Amino acid sequence: METQELHRGRLIDHIQLVVRDLGASRRFYEAIFKVLNIPIGGSAKDYFWADELFVSTADSQAAQGKLTGRHHLAFQAKDRAMVEAFHKAGAENGGWDNGAPGERPYHPGYYAAFLLDPDGNNIEAVYHGEARRSAASVEIRF
Repeated sequence: METQELHRGRLIDHIQLVVRDLGASRRFYEAIFKVLNIPIGGSAKDYFWADELFVSTADSQAAQGKLTGRHHLAFQAKDRAMVEAFHKAGAENGGWDNGAPGERPYHPGYYAAFLLDPDGNNIEAVYHGEARRSAASVEIRF
């Protein structure tokens, strides 16, 4: 197999999911984000956010009255145990199994789990295996 080089960084600026039941979504995302060490950034009556993921009701100004379709979002995990904890926490907080923790054929060491959130979005946690990062995160200052 030839060597693969992957870039992980700020490819996406932000994502907004428009959901039917904000409370159910918040319980699900708070549970998986706690495991993944991603803090909830803030909230209001019709939305909440974490990093660059915004989750809102259809009544929020940005949603324009429409629910989003089914999406696939993948969050990076620091190890296999974190992938397993993500799957357990999400399943206990309104998510449905969409792929138990395990190795996937995408590249050597790819270990992931999949859940459907309360609106049917496919949410993944992935550990890419042993690797060295050039930076822990991208820092932007205004």
